[in-house]
Formats: sequence, structure tokens, C-alpha cells
Amino acid sequence: MQITRVETRPVDRYLFVEVHTDAGLVGLGEAGTWGFLEAAEQVVAKFAHYLVGQDPLRIEHHWQYLYRSTHFRGAAIMGALSAIDIALWDIAGKHFGVPVYALLGGKTRNKARVYYHVLGETIDSLVEGCRAAKARGFTAVGHLSPFGDEPRERAYFKTHAAKMGQAIDAVRQFREAVGDDVDLCIEIHRRLTPAEAIVLARGIEPYRPLFYEDPILPDNFDAMGLVAENIHIPIATGERLHTIFEFEMLLRRGAVQFVRPDGCMCGGITGAKKIAALAEASYVGVVPHNPMGEDQPPKSEIVRTALEYDGKGSLLVPDAPGISVELAPDAAERYPYRMRWLGTRLYEDGSVMDQ
Repeated sequence: MQITRVETRPVDRYLFVEVHTDAGLVGLGEAGTWGFLEAAEQVVAKFAHYLVGQDPLRIEHHWQYLYRSTHFRGAAIMGALSAIDIALWDIAGKHFGVPVYALLGGKTRNKARVYYHVLGETIDSLVEGCRAAKARGFTAVGHLSPFGDEPRERAYFKTHAAKMGQAIDAVRQFREAVGDDVDLCIEIHRRLTPAEAIVLARGIEPYRPLFYEDPILPDNFDAMGLVAENIHIPIATGERLHTIFEFEMLLRRGAVQFVRPDGCMCGGITGAKKIAALAEASYVGVVPHNPMGEDQPPKSEIVRTALEYDGKGSLLVPDAPGISVELAPDAAERYPYRMRWLGTRLYEDGSVMDQ
């Protein structure tokens, strides 16, 4: 069996990659480069020059070859490599007639607990979203910002006291809305300094969040370690990281209690499995990041069959050969590609903030 061509399939705000073989098997992958999918698409095109004519089952060899071939790393390269890796695992599963997890050691659970995304510009709308998630049977809510999901076009200013006090009170409201039946995954979107992150973490500690996600920018592992040393709630981070080496540095510093590798960014299934092994050796949990999602249209209509929700907070693990995901034939026609333009929020004084 040989690879005959590699195609990119931009759909809506996502970039899918299809790897075709002379055996008629087609593998599907996705690049998680988010704001720079156009760059990842060009990397895929360059990788295709190597891949065509190769045996698709030599997954680790191809991973190493593409990763180490040009001596450079980065989001565009790793997003492209991730998409190809996922597609090759999809081909392998289809070739052997088994789900990919059977090739990785077998199924370890029948369903995967998930959190429900709760979005809203106001705290009141977020509280209602928490209640709605609980009513649907979810046992965790995530992407839950104590600052609200305000538009990036709106300039921001609050005093330190108001910023911290209102955010702490928001988490109190989230907890009171759902009781202890639902875990809170508090999302900070990297918008705090280490000092602010410590103040806020100590303030929301009584409300027992499951984790405190990306309290500061992920670039400085020592700074994340400093935050972790001074708070008593678990930190989750990793969606912006690309390699096992970055995750190892986080883990060695005790800077994370839940790693969040994005399979579409960290090197695909191959990379994610290695990161999970590192986390296991450090007694650290793994909460994979997923930029796609399949719960609501139009996202659920991009694929042929959405993953099945059990009504109790988990998705059932599918058992079809490969990764069990196929693009809908008309996905690109129904949802043409939309470029993500630059849009960074500013403070009231005109300086740049993170959100």
C-alpha cells in the first residue's frame, strides 16, 4: 500500500487533511493551528512531496522524518504534522479493520467524560448556561470565564479590586447554580499576570474548581510554576504547546496538574500518546483540548455522524475502524472556508491585552 496524494480540505474555520492510498483507503486528520491555518496548509503541501509513494503504515518513521527534517518547529509545522499523523492512524485502523485505540493497546473505557462549553457576555448568562448544562446531564462545565466572554472590540478597564472581586463572585454564582453535582473548569484565557493569578486562585478556592485553565501566558514555564507553588487549586494548561519537550519542562517544574495537549497541534495521536505517558509518570491528569467540537450545528454537520452523547455527561467511544470520523460529502459547499482575521482586544488606554 502506498500514499497516492495528500489533500487539504478547508471547511468553515477548520483545516482538514485527507491522505489517499492506492488501496482505496482515505485517512482524515485536522490541523489545529487556528488563526494561521493558511500557513499550515502550505506546510501540508510541502510534506506531501515526501509522503507520496510512501507506505502509510510506517507512522512513527514518517513522524520523525517530518519533525526532524528541516530543523525548525512552530505552530504551522506542528499543526500540519498533527493532521497528517491523525490521518495515517486513521488509515492504519481501516487497513486492519479496527478502531485506532485497538492499535494503541486497546480500549480502557467505554465512554469519555466531557465538559459542556458555557459561553456568554454576562455573568448572568453564564450562570444560566451552567444550569442548562446540568439539566442536560453534564457533570462538568468548561470554557467558563469569570470575566465573561466580552467582545474583543470592546476596550477594557477595571480596577484591580473590581476585577478580582467581580471574578471571585462570579465563580461563587457558578457554584451556587449547580451545587456539587457539576465540576467547574475555570477558563482564564491567559489574561492575568502571575500576581493576579495567585490572588484570583486564592479567592475562588472555596468553590472547589476542578481546574484553573491558562491563568497566565504559557510562554514562561517558570512563571507558571511560580503560580502553581502559591495556590491550592489545580492548573490546566498545554493547548498552545507543540512538543513533548515543552510538556516535560512544565511537568518537571510542578507547573501543571492537568495537561491539555491538543491532538491537532501537539503532533497528532503519536504526540498526544507520548505526552499522556509523561503525565502518567508525574500523577498528572490529561484533559485533551479539542478546537473542533461536534455538539451543535454547524460543527456537527461537518461530519457524517456526530459522536453519541449518553445523556449523563459522557460521549460514547465509537468502535468503527480508524478514528470513526468522516467528513460530510458536502461540508465544504455548505460551510465555505472563513479566514480568521487578526482581532486582539485592547485596554482602554490602547495597549494590548490577552483574552
